Amino acid sequence: MRGIAVIDSVPPASADQLISEFRRGRKVLLVLDQSDGEQTGVVAMAAEYCEPDDVTFMARKARGLVSLALTEERCEQLNLSPMVDPATSGAVKLSIEASTGIDTGISAVDRARTVRVAVAADAKPSDLVQSGHIFPVATLSGGVLIRTGAAEAGVDLASLAGLTPAAVFAAVLDAKGQMANAEALVDFAEQHELTVGRVTDLADYPLNHSRTVDLIRRGKAQTRHRHYSLSAH
Repeated sequence: MRGIAVIDSVPPASADQLISEFRRGRKVLLVLDQSDGEQTGVVAMAAEYCEPDDVTFMARKARGLVSLALTEERCEQLNLSPMVDPATSGAVKLSIEASTGIDTGISAVDRARTVRVAVAADAKPSDLVQSGHIFPVATLSGGVLIRTGAAEAGVDLASLAGLTPAAVFAAVLDAKGQMANAEALVDFAEQHELTVGRVTDLADYPLNHSRTVDLIRRGKAQTRHRHYSLSAH
């Protein structure tokens, strides 16, 4: 039997609240609704604020793989190779490491440096090596309007906060290494005082606050009755 949903126990924060948390460099818990009716969760934050303590929290408390959500344009800028055949799924890239300034690469200090190097405005392919200990995920253009995934949600929130469109995230797992269920996610959020948001709710924000229709062509037409101004979107 399906358990109680996260949002039944913890009212989800608004998109504005989540954006504010990202802008302040804070971590949030993003809840994803699965096709089977269950819910899973990820801890996410703006990548440019990522510090060693944040990596430690994601690795030890959330327990999931520490991943870096990037736009496809950024992945192309860094020349990141896909982990699998791009014809099937090129979203997950080969893991990365900063090419300089690190030791073994696996420490929280090293992984935080890798994140900062990857999201620097002037980052170039030679700044990174593959493989490493941070796992990049390319987002779809259009963000959560196209796919309600953790990576898209993180990048959208960072972008809406006026930050570099990149986010660090990790799934919340239970003690057995399985995806934490709704009850465990509620406990996790309360224990670590995390703002909770629902990824599907984020899709409404750009529809209500951003222009989602672009002008393609404008012209005039004349009939025997009157003149018309025409536009195509």
